[in-house]
Amino acid sequence: MARIRVNAHKTLHTMASGIGASWHALAREIPVENEGYTHPAREENARGSAWGGNPPVSATEAWDQLETHARWLGLDLVRVELDQRMYQPERDRFDWDNGEMQALYRILDACERLGADVFLQQMWRHVGWNAFPGVHPLISAPRSLEEHARGLATLVEHLVRKKGYRCIRWLSIANEPPGGTWGYWWEYGDAPAPGGLTPITPALRVLRQELDARGLDLPLSGPDWTDQPPFPQGGIDFDSPIGAYDIHTYRGLDARGQAIVARWAAWAHEKGKPFLLTEFGNMQLGWGGDDPGPASFAAVLSNAEVVIRSLNVGVDGLNRWSFTNRGDLDGQWQLVRTWDRDRKAFLNEVLPEPVPYYGFGILTRFVAKGSRVVDCRVAGSEKEGPGPLATAVLSPGGQLTVLVLNVTAERARASFEISGGPPSPLHVYQVEEGTLGFSFRMEPLRALASGKPAELTLPARSVTVLTTFERAHGDDGVTVEKGAEQDAP
Repeated sequence: MARIRVNAHKTLHTMASGIGASWHALAREIPVENEGYTHPAREENARGSAWGGNPPVSATEAWDQLETHARWLGLDLVRVELDQRMYQPERDRFDWDNGEMQALYRILDACERLGADVFLQQMWRHVGWNAFPGVHPLISAPRSLEEHARGLATLVEHLVRKKGYRCIRWLSIANEPPGGTWGYWWEYGDAPAPGGLTPITPALRVLRQELDARGLDLPLSGPDWTDQPPFPQGGIDFDSPIGAYDIHTYRGLDARGQAIVARWAAWAHEKGKPFLLTEFGNMQLGWGGDDPGPASFAAVLSNAEVVIRSLNVGVDGLNRWSFTNRGDLDGQWQLVRTWDRDRKAFLNEVLPEPVPYYGFGILTRFVAKGSRVVDCRVAGSEKEGPGPLATAVLSPGGQLTVLVLNVTAERARASFEISGGPPSPLHVYQVEEGTLGFSFRMEPLRALASGKPAELTLPARSVTVLTTFERAHGDDGVTVEKGAEQDAP
C-alpha cells in the first residue's frame, strides 16, 4: 500500500500564478509563398495550430459559451497569442479594430472577469516591412530591433493604458526561437545572427529600454525555448531584461524531464523571478493533422504527471496547449469543440471535448491562483513496483487540494495522513479511463474526515483529487477565491 503524507504546515513554494491553457486570437489566413523564401513550409506547418480556433467575433453566444467553459475549468494562467501583423500591418500604421483585435479583446475581457493571469505572447511578426530578405515574414527576425520595440511597446500601451487591462502579467516576444533543442521562429536568412546564447537577447534589451522609457513596467519573459531544453551549460545572457523565465515541453515529464525543469526553476528563483511552463503536452502520443493522440486518455495521464512533477519542483505556472484549436492542423489539442473538422465550419454550440476537458479540469478546478505547494511525500515498498505520484497545494484562502496520479494498469490502495490542513472534510473526485463522455459528472464521490488517517482505492490509470473545496458539477472552478486576499497584477 502506498502511504501519502501531507504536511500543510510546511510550504515548499508559493506559485506566482496557476494552471491554465492557451487561447489564441489569430484568425486570418496565412499565405505561404514559398518562392524566394528560405523556409518552404506548408501552410499548416508554418502556422502550427495557433490559428483559427475561435468562433467568428460576431458569434456572441459562442463566445459566451467559451467563457463559461473557461470559468468551469477554473483557468488561472492563459497564454494569449497574437502576431504583429494583427495590430501593425505597415511600419507607420496601427489597426486596433480589425476582427483579430476584436477577438483579442474578447479573450482579455474574459480573463479580466475570470481573474486569470495572461501570458501575452507575440508568436511571430509576419510583417514584410520588417523582415530579412529571403526569409518568410512569418519566421523572420525583425530587421530593425528599434522598430520592433516601438511596435510592441505601442501595443502594450494600447492594451494596458487605453483599454485598461490589468490581467496581463507577462509579455513574450517570440514563440520557440532558436536556442533550445529546436526552434526556428526567429530566422535571419543570409544575414549574420547576433552573438550570444540566444538570438532574441538584443531584442529583449531594446524592448525593455523602450518599455521603461514609456513608464510601462510589464515584465518580459524568456527564452520560450522548446523542447524541454536543458539549462544551458554556458549560462544565461538574457537575465537582465526579463522578469520571468519560461520554456516548453512536448515530451510529457518523466523523472529526467523533472530534473531539467527543476534546474530552470531553481535558477529563476535564485534571481527572484518566476519560472513558467508555458506550453506542455506530449507529442510522443501523436500529433499532426487530426491525430487524436492529444485528446486521448493517455494524454490526460501524461498532463497530470507534468502538473504534479512541475509543482513539486517549484514551477510557478503551467499552460496546456490548448483551450481552443481546430484539431485538424497538428493534432486534436483542443479542450472545447468550436470547429467541425469534417465540414470545415464553425459549430453553433461550443461543447467540451469530454476526455481532455474533464481530464484536465480535475487538475485545474481545485487549484487556485497563487497557491502554496506544501510538503507531500509518497512511500511504498519496492516490491509493489511504481507507486502513485502526488502533490499538495494550499490555496491563499487556506483550502487544501491533493492531486494523485496512478499511471499503472492495476488498482492501488493508498493511505493518507494529512496534518496542518483546514478542519473541513476532504472531498474525493476521480477520473479514470473509459468514464469520460458527455454524460460524465464531476461530483464528489465521498468525503473524508479531516485530520484522520484514511484509505482510498486508486483505480487503474486514474487521477484522484482530495480537496476541501466542495464543487458540484454545475459550479465554477476556482481561479480567485472569494474572500481571499489577492494582490492585483
